Amino acid sequence: ILQHWDVFKNVTEVFILVPALLGLKGNLEMTLASRLSTAANIGQMDTPKELWRMITGNMALIQVQATVVGFLASIAAVVFGWIPDGHFNFDHAVLLCASSVATAFIASLVLGMIMIGVIIGSRKMGINPDNVATPIAASLGDLITLALLSGISWGLYKELDSKAYVNPLVCAFFVALLPIWFIIAKRNAATREVLYSGWEPVIIAMAISSVGGLILDRTVSDPNFAGMAVFTPVINGVGGNGMPGESSETAPRKCPSPCSTFFSSDVNSRSARVLFLLVVPGHLVFLYTISSMQGGHTTLTLIFIVFYMTAALLQVLILLYIADWMVHWMWGRDLDPDNFSIPYLTALGDLIGTGLLALSFHILWLIGDRDSDVGD
Repeated sequence: ILQHWDVFKNVTEVFILVPALLGLKGNLEMTLASRLSTAANIGQMDTPKELWRMITGNMALIQVQATVVGFLASIAAVVFGWIPDGHFNFDHAVLLCASSVATAFIASLVLGMIMIGVIIGSRKMGINPDNVATPIAASLGDLITLALLSGISWGLYKELDSKAYVNPLVCAFFVALLPIWFIIAKRNAATREVLYSGWEPVIIAMAISSVGGLILDRTVSDPNFAGMAVFTPVINGVGGNGMPGESSETAPRKCPSPCSTFFSSDVNSRSARVLFLLVVPGHLVFLYTISSMQGGHTTLTLIFIVFYMTAALLQVLILLYIADWMVHWMWGRDLDPDNFSIPYLTALGDLIGTGLLALSFHILWLIGDRDSDVGD
Protein backbone atom coordinates (compact mmCIF):
# COMPACT_ATOMS: atom_id res chain seq x y z
CA ILE A 1 0.00 0.00 0.00
CA LEU A 2 2.70 2.46 0.99
CA GLN A 3 4.58 2.19 -2.31
CA HIS A 4 1.70 4.08 -3.97
CA TRP A 5 1.77 7.06 -1.58
CA ASP A 6 2.87 10.35 -3.16
CA VAL A 7 6.01 10.62 -1.06
CA PHE A 8 7.24 7.18 -2.21
CA LYS A 9 6.38 7.93 -5.85
CA ASN A 10 7.83 11.47 -5.98
CA VAL A 11 10.78 10.97 -3.61
CA THR A 12 11.77 7.42 -4.55
CA GLU A 13 14.96 7.67 -2.48
CA VAL A 14 12.74 6.90 0.55
CA PHE A 15 12.85 3.30 -0.66
CA ILE A 16 16.64 3.35 -0.11
CA LEU A 17 16.00 4.22 3.54
CA VAL A 18 13.74 1.20 4.09
CA PRO A 19 16.38 -1.59 4.43
CA ALA A 20 18.80 0.73 6.25
CA LEU A 21 16.23 1.76 8.88
CA LEU A 22 14.66 -1.69 9.17
CA GLY A 23 18.21 -2.95 9.66
CA LEU A 24 18.46 -0.82 12.81
CA LYS A 25 16.62 -3.61 14.63
CA GLY A 26 19.76 -5.71 14.09
CA ASN A 27 22.18 -2.86 14.62
CA LEU A 28 20.63 -1.42 17.76
CA GLU A 29 17.57 -3.12 19.25
CA MET A 30 18.70 -6.74 18.86
CA THR A 31 22.17 -5.93 20.19
CA LEU A 32 20.51 -3.97 23.03
CA ALA A 33 18.31 -6.98 23.80
CA SER A 34 21.36 -9.25 23.69
CA ARG A 35 23.41 -6.96 25.98
CA LEU A 36 20.61 -6.54 28.52
CA SER A 37 19.74 -10.25 28.45
CA THR A 38 23.38 -11.12 29.17
CA ALA A 39 23.49 -8.52 31.97
CA ALA A 40 20.26 -9.92 33.45
CA ASN A 41 21.52 -13.51 33.26
CA ILE A 42 24.77 -12.73 35.10
CA GLY A 43 23.03 -10.72 37.84
CA GLN A 44 23.90 -7.17 36.80
CA MET A 45 20.25 -6.04 36.94
CA ASP A 46 19.16 -7.58 40.26
CA THR A 47 19.01 -4.41 42.39
CA PRO A 48 16.96 -1.29 41.50
CA LYS A 49 20.15 0.81 41.33
CA GLU A 50 21.88 -1.59 38.92
CA LEU A 51 18.70 -1.89 36.86
CA TRP A 52 18.33 1.89 36.51
CA ARG A 53 22.01 2.27 35.62
CA MET A 54 21.76 -0.35 32.85
CA ILE A 55 18.52 1.13 31.48
CA THR A 56 19.65 4.79 31.34
CA GLY A 57 23.08 3.98 29.91
CA ASN A 58 21.81 1.64 27.20
CA MET A 59 18.86 3.85 26.22
CA ALA A 60 21.16 6.87 25.88
CA LEU A 61 23.61 4.77 23.87
CA ILE A 62 21.05 3.60 21.30
CA GLN A 63 19.68 7.15 20.95
CA VAL A 64 23.19 8.34 20.04
CA GLN A 65 23.63 5.46 17.60
CA ALA A 66 20.13 5.86 16.12
CA THR A 67 20.57 9.60 15.47
CA VAL A 68 23.99 9.20 13.86
CA VAL A 69 23.00 6.15 11.79
CA GLY A 70 19.73 7.80 10.73
CA PHE A 71 21.66 10.84 9.53
CA LEU A 72 24.25 8.75 7.68
CA ALA A 73 21.50 6.61 6.11
CA SER A 74 19.87 9.74 4.69
CA ILE A 75 23.21 10.87 3.21
CA ALA A 76 23.64 7.42 1.63
CA ALA A 77 20.09 7.63 0.22
CA VAL A 78 20.78 11.09 -1.25
CA VAL A 79 24.08 9.97 -2.80
CA PHE A 80 22.71 6.69 -4.17
CA GLY A 81 19.66 8.49 -5.55
CA TRP A 82 21.57 11.50 -6.89
CA ILE A 83 24.41 9.74 -8.73
CA PRO A 84 22.28 7.51 -11.05
CA ASP A 85 19.73 10.27 -11.76
CA GLY A 86 22.30 13.02 -12.24
CA HIS A 87 20.32 15.71 -10.42
CA PHE A 88 20.19 16.91 -6.80
CA ASN A 89 17.06 18.24 -5.08
CA PHE A 90 17.88 20.07 -1.85
CA ASP A 91 14.32 19.98 -0.48
CA HIS A 92 14.13 16.23 -1.02
CA ALA A 93 17.54 15.78 0.63
CA VAL A 94 16.39 17.64 3.75
CA LEU A 95 13.14 15.64 3.73
CA LEU A 96 15.13 12.39 3.66
CA CYS A 97 17.34 13.58 6.51
CA ALA A 98 14.42 14.66 8.70
CA SER A 99 12.44 11.49 7.99
CA SER A 100 15.39 9.19 8.59
CA VAL A 101 16.63 10.80 11.82
CA ALA A 102 13.14 11.15 13.31
CA THR A 103 12.20 7.57 12.41
CA ALA A 104 15.45 6.10 13.75
CA PHE A 105 15.21 8.08 17.00
CA ILE A 106 11.54 7.37 17.77
CA ALA A 107 11.69 3.71 16.68
CA SER A 108 14.75 3.08 18.86
CA LEU A 109 13.11 4.84 21.82
CA VAL A 110 9.88 2.82 21.54
CA LEU A 111 11.59 -0.52 20.83
CA GLY A 112 14.20 0.07 23.53
CA MET A 113 11.48 0.62 26.14
CA ILE A 114 9.65 -2.51 24.94
CA MET A 115 12.87 -4.54 25.14
CA ILE A 116 13.52 -3.37 28.71
CA GLY A 117 9.95 -4.28 29.71
CA VAL A 118 10.22 -7.73 28.10
CA ILE A 119 13.58 -8.48 29.75
CA ILE A 120 12.44 -7.34 33.22
CA GLY A 121 9.20 -9.32 32.82
CA SER A 122 11.07 -12.41 31.63
CA ARG A 123 13.39 -12.31 34.63
CA LYS A 124 10.48 -12.00 37.07
CA MET A 125 8.73 -14.96 35.42
CA GLY A 126 11.88 -17.08 35.44
CA ILE A 127 12.18 -17.16 31.63
CA ASN A 128 15.52 -16.74 29.84
CA PRO A 129 15.20 -13.28 28.19
CA ASP A 130 17.61 -14.39 25.42
CA ASN A 131 14.84 -16.61 24.03
CA VAL A 132 12.15 -13.92 24.15
CA ALA A 133 13.60 -10.43 23.66
CA THR A 134 15.52 -10.87 20.39
CA PRO A 135 12.63 -12.39 18.35
CA ILE A 136 10.28 -9.65 19.63
CA ALA A 137 12.83 -6.98 18.68
CA ALA A 138 13.16 -8.49 15.21
CA SER A 139 9.43 -8.72 14.48
CA LEU A 140 8.23 -5.50 16.11
CA GLY A 141 11.21 -3.61 14.69
CA ASP A 142 10.07 -4.02 11.09
CA LEU A 143 6.45 -3.12 11.80
CA ILE A 144 7.09 -0.07 13.99
CA THR A 145 9.94 1.32 11.86
CA LEU A 146 8.08 0.99 8.55
CA ALA A 147 4.95 2.56 10.03
CA LEU A 148 6.96 5.47 11.46
CA LEU A 149 8.98 6.04 8.27
CA SER A 150 5.89 6.13 6.06
CA GLY A 151 3.89 8.34 8.44
CA ILE A 152 6.70 10.80 9.17
CA SER A 153 7.88 11.10 5.54
CA TRP A 154 4.29 11.56 4.34
CA GLY A 155 3.63 14.26 6.95
CA LEU A 156 6.87 16.12 6.19
CA TYR A 157 6.29 15.81 2.42
CA LYS A 158 2.95 17.61 2.79
CA GLU A 159 4.74 20.52 4.52
CA LEU A 160 7.33 21.02 1.74
CA ASP A 161 5.33 23.61 -0.22
CA SER A 162 3.66 25.65 2.52
CA LYS A 163 6.11 25.29 5.45
CA ALA A 164 9.55 24.57 4.03
CA TYR A 165 11.21 25.36 7.38
CA VAL A 166 9.65 22.31 9.11
CA ASN A 167 12.06 19.74 7.64
CA PRO A 168 15.34 21.49 8.62
CA LEU A 169 13.79 22.26 12.03
CA VAL A 170 13.12 18.57 12.65
CA CYS A 171 16.72 17.72 11.67
CA ALA A 172 18.12 20.40 13.95
CA PHE A 173 15.96 19.29 16.90
CA PHE A 174 17.14 15.68 16.94
CA VAL A 175 20.78 16.60 16.25
CA ALA A 176 20.65 19.13 19.13
CA LEU A 177 19.66 16.33 21.52
CA LEU A 178 22.73 14.29 20.54
CA PRO A 179 25.19 15.81 23.11
CA ILE A 180 22.76 15.03 25.97
CA TRP A 181 22.54 11.32 25.11
CA PHE A 182 26.30 11.20 24.51
CA ILE A 183 27.10 12.59 27.97
CA ILE A 184 24.68 10.16 29.70
CA ALA A 185 26.13 7.15 27.85
CA LYS A 186 29.70 8.30 28.47
CA ARG A 187 29.17 8.61 32.23
CA ASN A 188 27.87 5.04 32.43
CA ALA A 189 30.58 2.40 32.79
CA ALA A 190 28.35 -0.26 31.22
CA THR A 191 28.04 1.61 27.91
CA ARG A 192 31.18 3.75 27.73
CA GLU A 193 33.23 1.16 25.85
CA VAL A 194 30.48 0.43 23.28
CA LEU A 195 29.99 4.19 22.79
CA TYR A 196 33.56 4.48 21.53
CA SER A 197 34.21 1.07 19.97
CA GLY A 198 30.81 -0.02 18.68
CA TRP A 199 30.52 2.26 15.64
CA GLU A 200 32.29 0.19 13.01
CA PRO A 201 29.71 -2.63 12.73
CA VAL A 202 26.75 -0.26 12.95
CA ILE A 203 27.96 2.11 10.21
CA ILE A 204 29.23 -0.65 7.89
CA ALA A 205 25.96 -2.53 8.34
CA MET A 206 24.02 0.63 7.47
CA ALA A 207 26.08 1.05 4.29
CA ILE A 208 25.48 -2.58 3.28
CA SER A 209 21.73 -2.24 3.89
CA SER A 210 21.69 0.99 1.86
CA VAL A 211 23.04 -0.88 -1.17
CA GLY A 212 20.10 -3.26 -0.71
CA GLY A 213 17.88 -0.16 -0.55
CA LEU A 214 19.29 1.06 -3.86
CA ILE A 215 18.37 -2.30 -5.45
CA LEU A 216 14.87 -2.02 -3.94
CA ASP A 217 14.45 1.56 -5.18
CA ARG A 218 15.57 0.75 -8.74
CA THR A 219 13.37 -2.35 -8.91
CA VAL A 220 10.15 -1.14 -7.27
CA SER A 221 10.26 2.18 -9.16
CA ASP A 222 9.83 0.19 -12.38
CA PRO A 223 6.07 -0.49 -12.80
CA ASN A 224 6.89 -3.94 -14.20
CA PHE A 225 8.35 -5.00 -10.84
CA ALA A 226 5.95 -3.28 -8.44
CA GLY A 227 5.12 -6.67 -6.92
CA MET A 228 8.51 -6.89 -5.24
CA ALA A 229 7.65 -4.40 -2.47
CA VAL A 230 5.31 -6.69 -0.51
CA PHE A 231 7.81 -9.58 -0.45
CA THR A 232 10.92 -7.62 0.56
CA PRO A 233 10.16 -7.26 4.31
CA VAL A 234 9.12 -10.94 4.39
CA ILE A 235 12.25 -12.43 2.81
CA ASN A 236 14.54 -10.12 4.78
CA GLY A 237 12.66 -10.60 8.05
CA VAL A 238 12.72 -14.40 7.87
CA GLY A 239 16.35 -14.42 6.74
CA GLY A 240 17.34 -12.05 9.54
CA ASN A 241 15.72 -14.25 12.18
CA GLY A 242 17.38 -17.42 10.88
CA MET A 243 20.84 -16.88 12.32
CA PRO A 244 21.84 -18.89 15.40
CA GLY A 245 24.00 -17.33 18.10
CA GLU A 246 26.89 -19.73 18.45
CA SER A 247 29.14 -20.51 21.39
CA SER A 248 32.83 -21.08 20.84
CA GLU A 249 33.15 -24.53 22.36
CA THR A 250 36.10 -25.45 20.14
CA ALA A 251 39.11 -23.53 18.94
CA PRO A 252 38.11 -20.69 16.58
CA ARG A 253 38.11 -21.78 12.94
CA LYS A 254 39.47 -19.64 10.15
CA CYS A 255 37.04 -20.90 7.51
CA PRO A 256 34.65 -23.77 8.25
CA SER A 257 33.71 -26.15 5.48
CA PRO A 258 30.04 -26.30 4.41
CA CYS A 259 29.98 -29.92 5.62
CA SER A 260 30.99 -28.96 9.16
CA THR A 261 28.44 -26.12 9.18
CA PHE A 262 25.44 -28.16 8.03
CA PHE A 263 26.20 -31.89 8.38
CA SER A 264 28.24 -32.39 11.56
CA SER A 265 26.79 -33.72 14.85
CA ASP A 266 27.40 -30.68 17.07
CA VAL A 267 24.55 -28.54 18.40
CA ASN A 268 25.21 -25.55 16.11
CA SER A 269 25.12 -27.70 12.99
CA ARG A 270 21.81 -29.24 14.13
CA SER A 271 20.47 -25.74 14.76
CA ALA A 272 21.53 -24.67 11.27
CA ARG A 273 19.73 -27.65 9.72
CA VAL A 274 16.54 -26.94 11.66
CA LEU A 275 16.57 -23.24 10.73
CA PHE A 276 17.21 -24.07 7.08
CA LEU A 277 14.34 -26.58 6.99
CA LEU A 278 11.98 -24.05 8.61
CA VAL A 279 12.39 -21.67 5.66
CA VAL A 280 9.98 -23.45 3.31
CA PRO A 281 6.99 -23.90 5.67
CA GLY A 282 7.56 -20.43 7.10
CA HIS A 283 7.56 -18.71 3.72
CA LEU A 284 4.59 -20.77 2.48
CA VAL A 285 2.55 -19.38 5.38
CA PHE A 286 3.56 -15.82 4.45
CA LEU A 287 2.87 -16.37 0.75
CA TYR A 288 -0.57 -17.80 1.53
CA THR A 289 -1.31 -14.83 3.83
CA ILE A 290 -0.26 -12.31 1.18
CA SER A 291 -2.34 -14.10 -1.44
CA SER A 292 -5.44 -14.39 0.75
CA MET A 293 -5.25 -10.67 1.63
CA GLN A 294 -4.82 -9.86 -2.07
CA GLY A 295 -1.66 -7.96 -1.26
CA GLY A 296 1.04 -7.05 -3.72
CA HIS A 297 0.97 -7.16 -7.51
CA THR A 298 2.03 -10.70 -8.34
CA THR A 299 -0.02 -13.84 -8.90
CA LEU A 300 1.37 -16.75 -6.90
CA THR A 301 1.94 -19.09 -9.83
CA LEU A 302 3.92 -22.30 -9.38
CA ILE A 303 6.92 -20.86 -11.27
CA PHE A 304 6.88 -17.74 -9.05
CA ILE A 305 6.80 -19.85 -5.86
CA VAL A 306 9.71 -21.98 -7.14
CA PHE A 307 11.86 -18.89 -7.86
CA TYR A 308 10.87 -17.19 -4.60
CA MET A 309 11.65 -20.29 -2.51
CA THR A 310 14.97 -20.76 -4.30
CA ALA A 311 15.94 -17.17 -3.44
CA ALA A 312 14.81 -17.59 0.19
CA LEU A 313 16.65 -20.90 0.70
CA LEU A 314 19.82 -19.58 -0.93
CA GLN A 315 19.71 -16.45 1.25
CA VAL A 316 19.42 -18.42 4.51
CA LEU A 317 22.02 -20.98 3.38
CA ILE A 318 24.55 -18.20 2.75
CA LEU A 319 23.71 -16.42 6.01
CA LEU A 320 24.02 -19.56 8.14
CA TYR A 321 27.43 -20.31 6.65
CA ILE A 322 28.61 -16.71 7.14
CA ALA A 323 27.30 -16.79 10.75
CA ASP A 324 29.30 -19.95 11.49
CA TRP A 325 32.47 -18.39 10.12
CA MET A 326 31.97 -14.86 11.47
CA VAL A 327 31.16 -15.71 15.10
CA HIS A 328 34.23 -17.95 15.43
CA TRP A 329 36.41 -15.40 13.63
CA MET A 330 35.28 -12.60 15.97
CA TRP A 331 35.66 -14.77 19.04
CA GLY A 332 39.25 -15.51 18.07
CA ARG A 333 39.96 -11.76 17.87
CA ASP A 334 38.39 -10.88 21.24
CA LEU A 335 35.43 -9.12 19.63
CA ASP A 336 32.07 -9.54 21.35
CA PRO A 337 29.78 -11.29 18.83
CA ASP A 338 26.76 -9.75 20.64
CA ASN A 339 27.81 -6.29 19.43
CA PHE A 340 29.53 -7.15 16.14
CA SER A 341 28.03 -10.19 14.41
CA ILE A 342 24.31 -9.32 14.56
CA PRO A 343 24.60 -5.97 12.69
CA TYR A 344 26.74 -7.48 9.92
CA LEU A 345 24.51 -10.54 9.50
CA THR A 346 21.29 -8.50 9.51
CA ALA A 347 22.67 -6.11 6.88
CA LEU A 348 24.01 -8.94 4.72
CA GLY A 349 20.62 -10.63 5.01
CA ASP A 350 18.93 -7.47 3.70
CA LEU A 351 21.38 -7.11 0.82
CA ILE A 352 21.37 -10.78 -0.20
CA GLY A 353 17.59 -11.12 0.19
CA THR A 354 16.77 -7.95 -1.77
CA GLY A 355 19.32 -8.79 -4.48
CA LEU A 356 18.10 -12.37 -4.96
CA LEU A 357 14.45 -11.25 -4.93
CA ALA A 358 15.13 -8.56 -7.56
CA LEU A 359 17.01 -11.12 -9.68
CA SER A 360 14.06 -13.53 -9.41
CA PHE A 361 11.59 -10.86 -10.56
CA HIS A 362 13.79 -9.93 -13.52
CA ILE A 363 14.16 -13.58 -14.58
CA LEU A 364 10.40 -14.16 -14.22
CA TRP A 365 9.76 -11.12 -16.39
CA LEU A 366 12.16 -12.37 -19.05
CA ILE A 367 10.55 -15.82 -19.22
CA GLY A 368 7.05 -14.35 -19.53
CA ASP A 369 5.60 -14.38 -15.98
CA ARG A 370 4.24 -10.82 -16.17
CA ASP A 371 1.24 -9.67 -14.14
CA SER A 372 2.19 -6.49 -12.26
CA ASP A 373 -1.42 -5.23 -12.09
CA VAL A 374 -2.57 -7.82 -9.52
CA GLY A 375 -3.77 -6.14 -6.34
CA ASP A 376 -4.50 -2.73 -7.88
